[in-house]
Amino acid sequence: MADRPFTFEIVKKLHRGVGTLSLVFILFFCTSGGPYTTETLIHSVGPGLGLLILLIVPLIWSVPEVLIVGELASMLPEEGGYYRWVDRAFGRFWAFQNGWLTWMYSLVDMAIYPVLFNQYLRYFLPGLDTRFEWAISLAVIWGATWINLRGSARVGRVSIFAGLFVMLGFLALSLACVPHIAHVPWQPFASEKGKGIGGLAVGISIALWNYIGWDNASTVQGEVTDASRSYPRALAFALPFVTLGYFVPLLASLGATDWNTWTDGGWPQIAVAGAGGFGRWIAGWIALGGMVSALALFNALLLAYSRIPFVLATDRLLPGSLGKLDSRGTPRNAIVVSALFYSVFVLVPFGKLVIADVLLYSLALFLEFGALVKLRKSEPTLRGVFRIPVGRGGVIFLAALPMIVLVGVIGISFRDHEYGLPAVIGAAIAIALGPIVYAFARRRTSG
Repeated sequence: MADRPFTFEIVKKLHRGVGTLSLVFILFFCTSGGPYTTETLIHSVGPGLGLLILLIVPLIWSVPEVLIVGELASMLPEEGGYYRWVDRAFGRFWAFQNGWLTWMYSLVDMAIYPVLFNQYLRYFLPGLDTRFEWAISLAVIWGATWINLRGSARVGRVSIFAGLFVMLGFLALSLACVPHIAHVPWQPFASEKGKGIGGLAVGISIALWNYIGWDNASTVQGEVTDASRSYPRALAFALPFVTLGYFVPLLASLGATDWNTWTDGGWPQIAVAGAGGFGRWIAGWIALGGMVSALALFNALLLAYSRIPFVLATDRLLPGSLGKLDSRGTPRNAIVVSALFYSVFVLVPFGKLVIADVLLYSLALFLEFGALVKLRKSEPTLRGVFRIPVGRGGVIFLAALPMIVLVGVIGISFRDHEYGLPAVIGAAIAIALGPIVYAFARRRTSG
C-alpha cells in the first residue's frame, strides 16, 4: 500500500473532460470503426452465414462483456481501468500481467490501422509506391499522437466527427442501394469455404475481431466526467450503434450486388456496383471514410493503450518519467513512448501472429472477468451506479459463455490454420516475459 499515495497524487491531476457522447464514439473506435472488414467476412463464409455470425457473436460475446465491463467500470471508475480492477481483486502481480498482456497484443493490433489507411488511400492513388507506405504509416501514427497530446477531450471530439463522417457515408450507401435490391441478401447461406466447422471458426474469428474491445476505453476513466455513470451508459449506446452499423449497410449492399465480387477492402467497389448513379460519389466518400476510420481507430486506441504504461509507472513498475503529466493533465511521455514503439512495430509483418493477438487478448480479458467474480464474493458491498441484476452464479455464467466460445475458436484455428504454430510460439514468449519483467521491476523499486 506504500505506492498508493504516489498514485493518488499523480492521478488527481488528471483533467476530466470526456463526456458521455465523446465516450460513445471513443468506444466505437476502440471496438469497431465501421463496417470495414465485414466484406472480408462475407467473402470468406457467404452472405447468410456471415450475417448469422454477426448476429450471434454480439449475443454470446458482446452482451456478456458489456455487462461485466459496465459493472466493473461503474464499481471502480479509476484511471487504468481493467488494470485497477485486477489489482483490487487479485493483487499487483496479476494486475501487471493483465497490463503486460494488453501491451503485447497492442503491438500487433496497432500495426494494422496504418496498413488499412494505405489500403483505402490506394483508391485515390492506385499507383502508390510501396516505398512510401512506411512514411504514410508514420504520418498516421504521429498525426494521432499529436491529437492525443492535445488531451483526451480532443480525442473525444475528433472521434465524434470521424464517427459521424464514416457512418453517414454508409447510411448514404444503404439508402442508395435500396432501389436496386434484386434478391434476398442472405442467399446463398454459405460459400464453399464457409461450410464445415473450419469455415465457421474462420467466420467467428473475423466477427470477434469486429466486436472485441469494450474494455479498452476503461483505462481513461480518470479523465471521464461522472465516470461511474458515464461508462455503462456509453456502452448501452455503443453496442447497438456498432451492431446496426454492420447490419444495415450489409443487408442493403448484399441485396443490390453480387457477393462473389466482394474482396478485402472492397467497399468502394461495392458502392459503385450497388448504388446506381450515386455510386462513384459514394465510393469516394466510403474510401475517404476508410482513411478517416483508420486514423480514428489508431487515435482512440492510442488514448486507451498509452494509459497502461502511465498507470504502471505511477505504481513504480515502469520508469517514473512515464507517470508524469503535462499542464493539460495529459501523460505526454507515455503517449510519445507508445507511439515510438508502434512506429517500429508497424514495419514487422504480423499477419502470422494475429491469432496470438486474439489469444493474448482473451487471457487479459479472462483476468478481468475473474475480477468481478472475485469482488462479488470478497467485497459484496462494493458497487457503483450500475450492477448486473444477477447473483454471483449468474456473473460466472456470463463470464464463462464468451470464454468457452473463444477457446473453441482458438483451438480450431490452431489445428487448421497454417499460422497456428507461429501464433503459439509468439503468445508463449509474450506470456513468459510478463513475470520476468515484473520481477525485475519489483527488484528495481525495492532496491
